[in-house]
Amino acid sequence: MSDTAISTATESVAEFAARARSWLAANMTPIDPDHPPFAVRAEQPSWDRAQDLQKRLYEGGFAGLCFPTEYGGQGLDYAYQRAFDIECRGYEMPLILNVPSLTICAATILDMGTEAQKRERISAAIRGDEVLCQLLSEPSGGSDLAGVITRADRRGDKWIVNGAKTWSTSAFAADYGLMLARTDWTVPKHEGLTMFLVPLNSPGITMRRIKEVNGNEEFCEEFFDGLELGDEAVVGEVNNGWEVASRQLHHERRAVGGGSEFASGAGAENAEEMPPDHVTLAERTGQGDDPAVQSLAGRALVRRIVKEQLIHHVGSAIGNGTLPPNSGTLIRLFHAETTELEVDTALAIAGTAGVVDEGGELSDILDIGIRFLSRQTGSLGGGSSEMARNVISERILGFPRELAADKGVPFNQVRRGGG
Repeated sequence: MSDTAISTATESVAEFAARARSWLAANMTPIDPDHPPFAVRAEQPSWDRAQDLQKRLYEGGFAGLCFPTEYGGQGLDYAYQRAFDIECRGYEMPLILNVPSLTICAATILDMGTEAQKRERISAAIRGDEVLCQLLSEPSGGSDLAGVITRADRRGDKWIVNGAKTWSTSAFAADYGLMLARTDWTVPKHEGLTMFLVPLNSPGITMRRIKEVNGNEEFCEEFFDGLELGDEAVVGEVNNGWEVASRQLHHERRAVGGGSEFASGAGAENAEEMPPDHVTLAERTGQGDDPAVQSLAGRALVRRIVKEQLIHHVGSAIGNGTLPPNSGTLIRLFHAETTELEVDTALAIAGTAGVVDEGGELSDILDIGIRFLSRQTGSLGGGSSEMARNVISERILGFPRELAADKGVPFNQVRRGGG
């Protein structure tokens, strides 16, 4: 254990916050939190910069605050992370490393990985030496994650992987990926899956960028052609990958909504990801005194405040056991709906200025229309909002599960693709 970790063991939250305040002022780059620096997630320099910042946090003893000390963290309670989040908002943070590298993948490895995986991969991510990503969705899979058809076949002492993944967030910048594959086709779909930790520079992997309607190329698709993996790549147990995936989705749903304790700092990555300032927008477009516009802006603002309170409430309740782990889906769903409401409200107030470049002082409002093109990403990440509602109804409220025609059916007997 480092001297810094020893000192934090007896440090109050207030003392920790004061030490963080002093360290941040001396070591990190100040920013305007209302206009954060723009990090293009589709470009490698943004990731290089984030890793440099992460290394700086690690050297100062402020990286991985809630991860155990034996895996490179500080072993602190969530209250310390919340205090650090408040102090660091005025400084440049390695925010793009949070999702999925730290808050999803490293957290999942902490829960389900081998001791070697924890010591090697988690510590490397906390130090800023490596980036982790998810390899879950498939071209024909939709929202049915358990229906993956990427296969890993046992040959001698190796697993041979063939198949494809898609919509992998920032995979081009990652060093390792958590990949779900089918290892037994003779049992029901949830029972024949295995999670693997895949080095992305391995022979047998071809990666391509996906270009979205707004021009972004952050997401990737991967093709596996005879990829060889050893048993050391297995996360959890063979044919028990659904348990690992379920835990991974738990962390993703919390992270997407902003409720993870494993983040390195807090704040908006870019100005376009900040919640819209509906009041200023109304005033700039000459509608500041319009009661209907004021009502729209007020509704969005109230929703934003409730979301922040929900994150704190659900996060605390999961931590003390009064809510089950699946309750993180509440944060995920409310975040998606709030984001859509905020963007829709901004476009409604902006009117034609949000979709047509009218020049002059309102030319920058066109960004609202561009943001509208990706408004639904929050409703897809971590599973669709429809899936989130199923999780809430069935696993939190205890409602009966909806009928599934393939329940209990060996996967090699399940009809797929209309066949």
